[in-house]
Amino acid sequence: MVQYDFDRIIDRSGTDSSKHTFDAAKGKTPDMIPLWVADMDFKAPDEVIQRMKDRCEHGIFGYTRVGEGYIRAVQGWFEKRFDWKVPEEWMVRTPGVVYAVNAAIQVLTQEGDAVLIQSPVYHPFNNCIVASKRRTVRNPLVYDGKRYTIDFEDFEKKIVEEKVKLFVLCSPHNPVGRVWTREELTRMGEICLKHHVFVISDEIHCDFVFSGHRHIPFASICESFARNSITCTAPSKTFNLAGLQTSNIFIPDETVREQIKACKSAQHCGEPTIFGLVACQAAYECGEEWLEQLLAYLETSAEKVSAYFAQNLPQIHVVKPEGTYLLWLDCRGLPIPPEQVDAFMLEKAKVWFNDGGMFGTEGIGFERMNMGSPWSVLEQACARIVDAAKKL
Repeated sequence: MVQYDFDRIIDRSGTDSSKHTFDAAKGKTPDMIPLWVADMDFKAPDEVIQRMKDRCEHGIFGYTRVGEGYIRAVQGWFEKRFDWKVPEEWMVRTPGVVYAVNAAIQVLTQEGDAVLIQSPVYHPFNNCIVASKRRTVRNPLVYDGKRYTIDFEDFEKKIVEEKVKLFVLCSPHNPVGRVWTREELTRMGEICLKHHVFVISDEIHCDFVFSGHRHIPFASICESFARNSITCTAPSKTFNLAGLQTSNIFIPDETVREQIKACKSAQHCGEPTIFGLVACQAAYECGEEWLEQLLAYLETSAEKVSAYFAQNLPQIHVVKPEGTYLLWLDCRGLPIPPEQVDAFMLEKAKVWFNDGGMFGTEGIGFERMNMGSPWSVLEQACARIVDAAKKL
């Protein structure tokens, strides 16, 4: 068995990495530690890299169709990891999950229709809704100081009062790290069926689930949920392949599927690139051991970050993640106004997180930390924050 080294620091400078590109005019300087946008500083699995090298050596990069091997690899992954059999005809490929969410909003709603999200939540959801001239309706998650839960009474009330047509579910939830239980998913699904609300389930982080938790695909619960939903997946987060822009969207309802395909066609959106297809197939066929080692590493990192702040700066509370490689930091205990927390991190601690406020007003005073880096980098970031806090 290959033992992967996630402690190795890989220099990403000079690669045009979005995460590591600094802009002094926007307050992002090279002396900052970048732990923001959700890609990781770990190399993809060896087999993925080798398959791409082999394909590159062939030297011809013409138009490429989706082969049977690719389909079998995707199906095999979801059947093995989640006990979910996905028929080939359900599959639609897009250049990303956000594209799929936006396309679904376009074809399943009209201007002025209401779309429900559970804030604080991945900010492109709201961006897609607003850009499409739809109305954003929020069902804020309930935070008890340790964990987030769903306010089901408010969930149904908002659906009825606002005449919601579409619900964008984030599962596992970004940024709060919840892995929804079967009971929670079932209750949401039943309410949506009752009131004729279609569900877009963003499950891009489905492979990042920690001990004691299990990801359940929304559409796998029952046929009625499947027919009333679109499931958005990709190998991009799991295997650090975001730049290859390859997502697999599962759409059981034929009418909805054809509508999404028509939307793609109208926008001249073709199949993924050669390398996106090669990398996805290789990852799903050969990347499981790499992922298992990564999950253990990330879970340990989360525990270390939490312990570090608990011992050295208890005014920052780490919401224990059940999934994703994103940590949600409650920084409201710091002796500064919540709306100034992000500026403190950037200007005083020199650590670049995602400002919690970008995920909704409920996130003000929180920070989203990407822990997809070697522990030595995370430790340095934590130390900087502690040192800066001592000067407040």
